[in-house]
Amino acid sequence: MTRSEQARQNFLSGYNCAQAVVLAFSDLLGVPEDTLKAAVLPLGGGLARLRETCGTVSGGAVCLGLLFPEKGKAEIYALVRELAQRFREENGSYNCGELLSRAGVAAERGGDPQERTADYYRKRPCPELAARAAAIIEDIYLKNK
Repeated sequence: MTRSEQARQNFLSGYNCAQAVVLAFSDLLGVPEDTLKAAVLPLGGGLARLRETCGTVSGGAVCLGLLFPEKGKAEIYALVRELAQRFREENGSYNCGELLSRAGVAAERGGDPQERTADYYRKRPCPELAARAAAIIEDIYLKNK
């Protein structure tokens, strides 16, 4: 299974968007999975359901930082900007609320996460967004390792 497919499957298995992406790279990150899950949990829903930066991009930023611990701030910032730019070019935005609205999903801010049902998954662009973010991260990783 590719990392992209793994990220999609992670979301469909109940992980939030940020967790879905980060866990697709867990074997490379040198951090226990339980720690990764906990560390990026607040990034889901565009930062705790505030519908700001898509959790797949925020999770991707965490991945890039962990994948390249030897790089300095300027280099990591450049890699994260590349991720964000490419994600926006492919998806039209990296704002969670905008991405959901474009898919016809009400982008409610705050509140409790919704129950994961077949209808929930059918409406959301999130599994594919997680897959696309993972593909971009993997490409950046392979070009820069």
